[in-house]
Amino acid sequence: MKRFLLGAAALLAMAAPAAAADMQPRPYTKAPAYTPPQVIYNWTGFYIGGHVGGAFAGDTTFQSSDARFLGGVQGGFDYQFAPNWVVGVEAQYSWLPTNNKGVTFPLGTQVTSNTDQIGSVTGRLGYTWGPALLYAKGGYAWRNGGLGVNVAGVPQPFTASGNSKDGYTVGTGLEYMFAPNWSAKAEYQYYNFGSTTITSGPADVVGVRGRDDEHTVKVGVNYRFGWGGPASRY
Repeated sequence: MKRFLLGAAALLAMAAPAAAADMQPRPYTKAPAYTPPQVIYNWTGFYIGGHVGGAFAGDTTFQSSDARFLGGVQGGFDYQFAPNWVVGVEAQYSWLPTNNKGVTFPLGTQVTSNTDQIGSVTGRLGYTWGPALLYAKGGYAWRNGGLGVNVAGVPQPFTASGNSKDGYTVGTGLEYMFAPNWSAKAEYQYYNFGSTTITSGPADVVGVRGRDDEHTVKVGVNYRFGWGGPASRY
């Protein structure tokens, strides 16, 4: 038995190299190239944010042409469809200081604009490519304030027609999604509240008519909830 086992082991030892020589080498397979995940930007969802900028009188009849600082907040909802279009609604509120410089008329009467708040509720339509969104907006506008009349710093009684607190607004802007759930925007917005005519008061301002409007430029940041923000697709 011992001699039999030794003989079998010797035969296996001689057969192993021959069997190994008959085996075909494993074929080389190249590793697949790395494909980075595709980033899909989704604008659908609610958002809130803040903005700063400047306001400029469109008609300088009752306002000086100096720029005024403004700052405020905004919030809204966007829906992306078809697949690069975005439609939404936005509410916006801005605070700005009273225009104390006003305009001085020939007999020394000064008229000042004391509008210190403006707001809007607008529809918004935009086109998106990747993280960028170009949009136009328009809708209802509101303001708080009106006119003041004084002579040598002393307030004067007056009456006026128009001087509406309600109006309309239109604008356009560019928004960019720079991080998950975060976007930054630059925007121009025009506000129109009709016109005002002073019907009684100091002689040099009676009958003077001016347009009540504001041009604004703003930059801001939005935080987007839920569906908004970039998502990876593999």
